[in-house]
Amino acid sequence: MTRYAQSERRSLADLLAALGPDEPTLCEGWTTRDLAAHVIVRERRPDAAAGIVVPPLRDWGERVRVDTARTPYDELVAQVRDAPWWSPVSNPLVDWLNNTLEFFIHHEDVRRAQPGWQPRELPRDMEQSLWTRIPGVARLALRRQRADVLVQAPGYGEAKAGAGGPRVRLVGPPGELVLFLSGRQRASRVQLDGPAEQVDKLRTARLGF
Repeated sequence: MTRYAQSERRSLADLLAALGPDEPTLCEGWTTRDLAAHVIVRERRPDAAAGIVVPPLRDWGERVRVDTARTPYDELVAQVRDAPWWSPVSNPLVDWLNNTLEFFIHHEDVRRAQPGWQPRELPRDMEQSLWTRIPGVARLALRRQRADVLVQAPGYGEAKAGAGGPRVRLVGPPGELVLFLSGRQRASRVQLDGPAEQVDKLRTARLGF
């Protein structure tokens, strides 16, 4: 699994370098420069990265990210490409756990914001690696959704999530499910079956984990 964290990192860095600093991403309001700065702060500034999950520190984290984004773009891309060995989220002991989803999602954030994108055909063992995280991710992302959600990845497995209510079925390849559950519903290729009201709510909910 570690190799996919690393290969997605390299692919993201290559794409950032090819596109330049001012292209859109799926992260609302962020250009490629902004996304690169986010990756760097998460890995290299634990004091500011805490703002991602700790609301009182959010303003501080955003100030550091904006300041980091002023770095020359080539330097930003180089720092995305090469994680510091001491990083609490990217050191060799935890890289696979923390970064397989992180870099897959951000690679797709850049890819799918560009004209003419198409889903990638991922290697089966990469899809399997993504699937191992989905049951926990689904429970977290859907914990407030008033529905009984059955998450299915044909050939990989299924998981249950949601806060209870009408049955909804969410079906797709593991990579597409990861994007949906991370809040990229509009850019994910999944199938949703169930009562129209619950389906519409899931397609527009603020999901994430």
